[in-house]
Amino acid sequence: MAKLNKDVVLKALDWAYDKSLNGLPGAETAEELAENYLRKAKSIEEAANSLIGWQVSKSATSGFLTGLGGLVTLPVAIPANLLSVLYVQMRMIAAIAHMGGYDLRDDKVKTFVYMCLCGNGVKDIIKDVGIVLGQKITRVAIQKISGTVITKINQKIGFRLLTKFGSKGVVNLGKMVPVAGGLIGGTFDGVSTATIGKVAKKMFIQNGNDGYAIPLNA
Repeated sequence: MAKLNKDVVLKALDWAYDKSLNGLPGAETAEELAENYLRKAKSIEEAANSLIGWQVSKSATSGFLTGLGGLVTLPVAIPANLLSVLYVQMRMIAAIAHMGGYDLRDDKVKTFVYMCLCGNGVKDIIKDVGIVLGQKITRVAIQKISGTVITKINQKIGFRLLTKFGSKGVVNLGKMVPVAGGLIGGTFDGVSTATIGKVAKKMFIQNGNDGYAIPLNA
């Protein structure tokens, strides 16, 4: 297996995003998942909370799902158990973005979905690329962000996730996920997914003053 690097990580993100939008065998797309939860909930936030709760339990066991449809033939050098968690988390974020009315086929929206995978590191990325906290993130605001800034954000995401995957690999990316290692990794994945879900909800749904913010002229 090739050594993990930023480009491999970004390629894995692109794969997971594509499968989140277009589906894997036997799995709902992000949009279908979002609509399913919206139909059962009284509000968008309630739908998002229900989705996050279910995905947390799913990610805590997905480290064992090395046979998930489409993973076996994946042309990306990332262990299947890690990639299955990445897919679960990516689809969850994309579904939350859809709930918030964002166009998942917009490249700039895709970048912000990727950013949520960094969890609480989102604020650091925003600062690192020179974006000053100002107006709340909205669909209009995202469209006004320059291509140069989007490129910088993608680079930061790649490096941050590479570091995250590397540190996690010590725990549960060993010999095809032994039971003990898998249980430890599952706990880690569940906590990580819960954090990422909260970040995604804050990014795409919440309208209060605590939402992430960017200047309209970024």
